[in-house]
Amino acid sequence: MVAVSKTYMDVHAGSGNVIAELASVPGVSAVTTGPNVAKPFIRGLGYNRVVTAENGIRLEGQQWGDEHGIEVDQNAINNAEVIKGPASLSFGPDAIGGVVNLLTAPTVAEGIIKGTVTGVYGTNNGLWNGSVALQGNQGGVVWGAVASAKTAKNYQNAHDGRVYGTNFMERDARIMLGLNKKWGYSYLHATLYDDKQAIPDGSRDSATRAFTRQTTEQDEQREIVPASVLNSYTIPALHQKVQLYRIYNTSNIKLGSGNLLLNLGYQYSHRREFTHPSRPELPGLNLELQTYTYDAKYNFVMGAGYEATVGVNGMYQDNGFGDGTDFPIPAYHQFDFGPFFVIKRTLGKLDLSAGARYDTRSFNGKAAYIDNTDETFPSLYTGKDPLNQPNVSQQFAAMHKHFNGPSGSLGATYNFSSAFLLKANVSTGFRSPSIAELSANGADPGSQIYHVGNSDFKPEYSVQGDMGAFLTLPKLTASAEVFVNHIENYIYQQQIVDENGNPERVDASGNSDPQGQYSKFTYVQSKARIMGGEFNVDVHPFKWLHFANSLTLTYGTNLGTGAAVADSLKYLPFIPPLHTHSELKGEWNKGFGPFKNLYVFCALDHYNQQDKFFAAYGTETYTAGYNLLGAGLGGKVMSEKGKELFSLYVEATNLLDKNYQSNMSRLKYFDNPTVPEGVQPGIFNMGRNISFKVVVPLNFKSPSLKGA
Repeated sequence: MVAVSKTYMDVHAGSGNVIAELASVPGVSAVTTGPNVAKPFIRGLGYNRVVTAENGIRLEGQQWGDEHGIEVDQNAINNAEVIKGPASLSFGPDAIGGVVNLLTAPTVAEGIIKGTVTGVYGTNNGLWNGSVALQGNQGGVVWGAVASAKTAKNYQNAHDGRVYGTNFMERDARIMLGLNKKWGYSYLHATLYDDKQAIPDGSRDSATRAFTRQTTEQDEQREIVPASVLNSYTIPALHQKVQLYRIYNTSNIKLGSGNLLLNLGYQYSHRREFTHPSRPELPGLNLELQTYTYDAKYNFVMGAGYEATVGVNGMYQDNGFGDGTDFPIPAYHQFDFGPFFVIKRTLGKLDLSAGARYDTRSFNGKAAYIDNTDETFPSLYTGKDPLNQPNVSQQFAAMHKHFNGPSGSLGATYNFSSAFLLKANVSTGFRSPSIAELSANGADPGSQIYHVGNSDFKPEYSVQGDMGAFLTLPKLTASAEVFVNHIENYIYQQQIVDENGNPERVDASGNSDPQGQYSKFTYVQSKARIMGGEFNVDVHPFKWLHFANSLTLTYGTNLGTGAAVADSLKYLPFIPPLHTHSELKGEWNKGFGPFKNLYVFCALDHYNQQDKFFAAYGTETYTAGYNLLGAGLGGKVMSEKGKELFSLYVEATNLLDKNYQSNMSRLKYFDNPTVPEGVQPGIFNMGRNISFKVVVPLNFKSPSLKGA
């Protein structure tokens, strides 16, 4: 597990969202669709193979989709944990690739009320991000509250200018009330996430390459986006709105010789995409997902040096439709159940651990029929006898699926000394297909993809071996980790081609149309292997100076199903290239005069060209290598009496304003169906950005302690 500190997250707060803050952690990357949409990938696996959790409770919000990010307020996150590799034992079958566990601030000491007022500004897209947080503790009754708001214009780079459809407006709130007692603790959390996000499509004027926008339903001719709109905070009429409401409880209760950990949660995800110019109030996509999660585990000492954990977790989901015109996945019910156990034993310098789990997942998909009387605005048919109604067609057949399978792990750590240790682990993972992979049949406007599922899929099974060596010396810290992951029945998306072998374009109804808005993709299964490693060296010849270096390698290969694999299918999609990060940082905790905890750094990130890509049907293309220069400084400003007045963090990314495209950016493939010869297609990443973060502390004594 990699622990990501609050200091790290403060320094990178200008990244725009919490997943982007973590994307430079070795072994972690992010698939992005602009500055506020990012999904985590760990060692080449993402989407429904990585669980993103908050305080240990998984976030559920249609994570099969591309065009929306993780629904969490970055201002409410204090630090994070990243588990690389199968974490299915603790988090369930969707953690076959790993876990990103986002943690809110710990409770404060008794008799204290404290908080912060935080402001962030980013120069590239005019980002404004403000947040107020307060926490208190009176007699073991603890509470906390956070309210945040952020907004940004379309981002810009030297190649594209301002990129239409990338502005956003987000509002967030959180409250917590709980108890800290001798018997343990129990906290009740409630959160609100509300994001309005423009939808980029990359369409351009054929002569000037200026961005254009849709203004009519027929979409036969588009108008060039005015400069005043490109430079505006106003969210366009065609946009997506993503809301997530959550209520959950986390408890840790002393029980006998151990501790009972109980996490219960409810969340309601409402995702809409408004895609009709003539009826901007009518969503195209309108999905409503309710999720109930449960997680109970008991940690105890078995005696003779054995520590054990037994538990069970899972979830119940109900997915439905609101009023809309696009239906990419069916309404369904899902139930997960997974008991597990873990045993740990220490024998001198050797630490051993072993565990096993057995998961079951049941899907019940509902039949759905579409009324196409109005071809422009089809709707869900809810009447009787749909098969005999004119202009009514079946979108989804009823589906009943049940999956089950085991997973397990065996690990060992040998501590040669306090300075050097070796780790090794072998683990298996199980993942059932997602609802989209099984039964998708429809357009997703924000992703520009018409999805087609396959109800015959088998579950994925993985076997991963990893080994690591870790060295900690007074002036040198180093680590090396390598892994190999074999996956049976690996599921990925592949374009559907027409009779001429060209990628098929379709309209919103799935009908072939060379000028259609959507590329048609289906899901397929194969054997796969992902291998690589992470390497770190931090040289600190002086207490105040660090020279940190890291290298991340990930290779994803399609092994096929027995027959020879064509060169265009040889590599897996969304595999990050070789990435190195070098950072020279000076730190002066005592500071100078009123300035304390000072730091200054400069950093160079190198991304190799990605010439090992999923090339079939032009799904992915070659990505050139690039180098990005960054820098930053910060510290605290103190009063004459030693009281902290405020903290300041300044970070510059892409300092040389490099024009580049990341292979992990979906915007790389957003453009007109036909691009002029000699023009690099797609949208480029953000240009130079300088972010300024100011944190003003708030400190109070509780009322009962005043004058004490």
